[in-house]
Amino acid sequence: MLNQSLSVKRKHYETRMKAVMLLSGGLTAALVLFLLVYVLAKGIPNITWELLSTSPSYLTERIGILPDILNTLYIVIATLLIVLPLGVGAAIYLTEYASNKKLVGAIEYAAETLSGIPSIIYGLVGMLLFSNNMGTCLMAGALTLVIMNLPTIMRTTQESLKTVPQSYREGAFGLGAGKWKVVRTVVLPGCVDGVITGCILSVGRILGESAALLYSAGFAHALNGIIDGLQAPGATLTVALYVYAKEQGEFGVAFAIAAILMVLTLLINFAAAQVQKHFAKRRSL
Repeated sequence: MLNQSLSVKRKHYETRMKAVMLLSGGLTAALVLFLLVYVLAKGIPNITWELLSTSPSYLTERIGILPDILNTLYIVIATLLIVLPLGVGAAIYLTEYASNKKLVGAIEYAAETLSGIPSIIYGLVGMLLFSNNMGTCLMAGALTLVIMNLPTIMRTTQESLKTVPQSYREGAFGLGAGKWKVVRTVVLPGCVDGVITGCILSVGRILGESAALLYSAGFAHALNGIIDGLQAPGATLTVALYVYAKEQGEFGVAFAIAAILMVLTLLINFAAAQVQKHFAKRRSL
């Protein structure tokens, strides 16, 4: 009787827990669906070719986000060109070369702490370190984003390096290959999916960042080439969204930019999923 009573209680408990988890999952999916539908419904009708292909003019009261699109592209390229070598190099050192476990633990703890700092703090640090020395410009914003995204690149690459079987390294060493050659020709090709995933996640964070860039990159809407643009202040799409909504009250333009960012976020997540599937399939062959 006692066992039957316990069995009934366990079944009721499991049923309640399943209901709670189902409710939690349903609420999460409903919130995501609501945000998607609401933002896209509000934003897509305000997206026009003139908005996407022109720069703003205060004389004709024209609103265009082409400079903001280009500034976003410039800052993504500049950030990735700096953060990828640093993050991947740090991960390789910690996983393949570092022998002092206390040092490795300290660096990993520092990286995890950096990833939890609010972005507004990065903005203040970027303003003091970079903007005060090189002026408010996209390059200062890119360097600020490098600090923000370095833990993401480093940790994702590090975890991917750990998934490469040790037998691969031992086999390469047995054939007479040196340490760097083993890392370059055996280990890195085996974890390239982690590097690409970290890169895609960093792009998503760069696209969605506004607080840090307001302090370091500015919010100008000038149309420049990539070299001149990195040396001048400029607004990315998220900063432009803030300016149009908060400062100018152009909520239609703000929702249009939000819809563009939402679509970009969906594409980035889809790309990350496809990359993981592709490399998982290659590993299974």
